[in-house]
Amino acid sequence: MKRRDFLFSTLLAPVFAKELIANETDIYLSRDEWYTLISLNNRLKRLRRYVGFANFNIISYNQALYYARNYSAIGDFTKDEIKLIEKLFFEDPNQYGFYGTKTVVSLENSVSAKDVIKIPYTGHYLFKGQPEQDYKNLLSDVGPTLVLTSGVRNIIKQLSLYVNKIYYSHGNITKASVSIAPPAYSYHTISDFDVGRKGWGYKNFTADFATTDEFSKMRTLDYIGMRYDENNSDGVRFEPWHVEII
Repeated sequence: MKRRDFLFSTLLAPVFAKELIANETDIYLSRDEWYTLISLNNRLKRLRRYVGFANFNIISYNQALYYARNYSAIGDFTKDEIKLIEKLFFEDPNQYGFYGTKTVVSLENSVSAKDVIKIPYTGHYLFKGQPEQDYKNLLSDVGPTLVLTSGVRNIIKQLSLYVNKIYYSHGNITKASVSIAPPAYSYHTISDFDVGRKGWGYKNFTADFATTDEFSKMRTLDYIGMRYDENNSDGVRFEPWHVEII
């Protein structure tokens, strides 16, 4: 749905009107989908609070449904929320300008506890094997100022990030898809991870990370790659913090 069709509320119109001309070709949620997105975003946040930040990274879709159905503090997912989840997972994101490769085919994808390791003091997991070894090598080669900022993300975690980004993009799915991969297209679900500089907070998720000594050292290493460099073919913004497992 185009922007001109999305200006459905006099309350929201002043917020959106400023972008109307520049983003005429962007695709937005419908009015009903927008309100469903709000309730879905809130429910996912309640789910995260209930299961804990670290566990939220790896729980499956079926587990999320179970927790929501059985714990009133979360509340059962509505039919409209389920419909929106399926839309965001199964639709072709090429229409939004995202051209990455699908990494997961099943909404019910599960992450086995025996296949991951929790990294102390980060709240994140890494897959055992190459990702874990690469992270250890990075700590050795780059130094102790490097920190894991995001590791394994199963479907629910990636969905929550995507939904939240759409929310803060005022329903603009095109804009959100430049900043974060749709839930079926994230390499965090199968291999990759993010790193940052200790103490930098949110700046670790901006292009500023490319100005750090940590990034400069990373660029000299031949056992990792950069998934989303500048002008990448996937249509994703520059992500110097994203480590590609090769």
